[in-house]
Amino acid sequence: QVQLVESGGGLVQPGGSLRLSCAASVHIFDRYSMAWYRQAPRKSREWVARLAVDGTTNYADSVKGRFTISRDYAENTVYLRMNSLKPEDTAVYYCAAFSALSSPSWGQGTQVTVSS
Repeated sequence: QVQLVESGGGLVQPGGSLRLSCAASVHIFDRYSMAWYRQAPRKSREWVARLAVDGTTNYADSVKGRFTISRDYAENTVYLRMNSLKPEDTAVYYCAAFSALSSPSWGQGTQVTVSS
């Protein structure tokens, strides 16, 4: 199974920006779709963004236009750039890797808190 490690979370004021990183243990972007999910306190985990093998991106309506998912092949890293952050974006953010040939892999999560 692929090992994923997220980083980049923290405390930011409303309207601010953060960039989350998800480092994979091996080269996977030609075989795995990557995604970001988040889970706020007392809420279910929800999908945020997806980056397919062919480079296609999709976003949840709640973050469309504010968040950008991208990848760096050389670094085996997926990023989530988050702009115009709102208090309702506060959550633990998880990176995930999906393949038709194996079970999903998840990172441990990184906390994002948007507060003044």
